[in-house]
Amino acid sequence: MEISLRHQNPVNLSNLVGKWEAQMGGSRINKIPIWKSSRMRARKGNLVVAASKKAKKELEGVSDELNAIAAQNKDSSAARRRVRSAFTHTQQQLDHLLFKVPLPLSPPITDGSFWRPDGRGKQIAHPSSFLSYVVNSRGLEIFSKKWFPSPEVPIKGALFFCHGYGDTCTFFFEGIAKKITASGYGVYAMDYPGFGLSDGLHGYIPSFDEMVDDVVEHYTNIKGRPEARDLPHFIFGQSMGGAVALKVHLKQPQDWDGVVLVAPMCKIAEDVLPPAPVLKLLTLMSKVLPQAKLFPQKDLAVLAFRDSMKRKMAYYNVIAYSDQMRLKTAVELLKTTRDIESQVEKVCAPLLVLHGAADKVTDPLVSKFLYEKANSKDKTLKLYEEGYHSILEGEPDDRILEVLDDIISWLDSQSALK
Repeated sequence: MEISLRHQNPVNLSNLVGKWEAQMGGSRINKIPIWKSSRMRARKGNLVVAASKKAKKELEGVSDELNAIAAQNKDSSAARRRVRSAFTHTQQQLDHLLFKVPLPLSPPITDGSFWRPDGRGKQIAHPSSFLSYVVNSRGLEIFSKKWFPSPEVPIKGALFFCHGYGDTCTFFFEGIAKKITASGYGVYAMDYPGFGLSDGLHGYIPSFDEMVDDVVEHYTNIKGRPEARDLPHFIFGQSMGGAVALKVHLKQPQDWDGVVLVAPMCKIAEDVLPPAPVLKLLTLMSKVLPQAKLFPQKDLAVLAFRDSMKRKMAYYNVIAYSDQMRLKTAVELLKTTRDIESQVEKVCAPLLVLHGAADKVTDPLVSKFLYEKANSKDKTLKLYEEGYHSILEGEPDDRILEVLDDIISWLDSQSALK
C-alpha cells in the first residue's frame, strides 16, 4: 500500500529519522515502517509512505494454534471476543500475584440462579462478579463488569474504574478489583468503545471527549441503581484512564466523593514523543488518515514494567491494543493532556495521586503539578521510589500490595466521612 501526500516543497526526513532512532535507543521494537529510510522517499513534492504489517510477538508457553489466534486481526469487537474466549484459561494460569487473589462468594439465592455445580456435581455459590453488555445511546455495545464483597462484609462505597490505553478491564484489573472488593467496596469497570470487548475499531479514539461522555453515561446509569445509589462514589483512573477520570470529574464536579489516580496521563513523557517537526507532520496526516497506524511508539511493556517476569505476562492480555497508535488517537491524547493542564485548578473532589518516581511513560512531575494546583481540600500525593509506570501490575509483589493498601486505606478514610 502506498499513501501519497502533497506538500509545497520536497522534504528529506532522514535527519529527523536519525534523531528519532537515537532517542529510541536504536530499538526496532514497535517502530513504524515509515521511519526506515529504505521505505521513505521524497519525490517531486510528494511524500510517499509505504506501510507494512508489523510482525506479531509470539507468546511463550502456548501452542502454535493459540499464537495463531492471538495474531488474528482484532479490529472488530467480535474478533476480540473470540480471541479473549480462547485465552481465558491460559490467562488464569499465569504466575502473577493479581491472578491469585481469591474472589469472595455471593450470598445464596433461593431460586438457585446464582448456584452452579462443581466438578463433582455438588452445588456451590457462584462468585460475586458479574459481566454484561449494554447498548449505549450511540448504539455501541459496551462491555462492563462488577464485583461485590462477601455478604458478611459491609459495603462502604462504590469504585468506578477507568483503564489505560494499552489495557482492558478483564486482565490484571481482575485481581485489583478482587482485592478492593474484599475490603468492602463494590467495584465497577468498563471497556471504552474500541477497547477490550466493547464495540468499535480497535484502539481508535476519534474524540476523547466523546469517549468520556460514554463513560459518564455508563457510570451515571450504574450510580442510579439501588445497589449503588446511596453509597459514596469514587472514580479510579490509571494511566490514560487517569485523564478519563479527571475529565469525568470536570464534567460532574459535584457527583464524585473522591478521585483516585494511578500514574495519570496528564502529560506524556518527552522521551516517548517524536521530535516536534515529525509530530507536526503526523498531526497533519491525521486529518487525511485518522485511522492509520502510523504514530511511533516504544514497546510500552518494556517502559511500564520494572519486573521482567511480570512484563512477559503483560503480552498475554491479547485483546489489549498493541499495534502502532492510530494517528487520530495520538492527536486526541496530546490534545487531552493540554486541556487537563489548563483546567487543573477546577479539580475539587478529594484526590489521591499515586505515581512511580521512575515512570518513563507519564511524567511524575506533572502529578506533582496536579497535586499542587488542584483545589481539593483533601488531597494526597505519593511517589514510589524506583517505581515504573505500572505500579499496580509490573512491580515486585510487595510494592503492588503496598500500592493496593494505600488505595484501600485512602478509600476507607474518605468513606468514613460520608
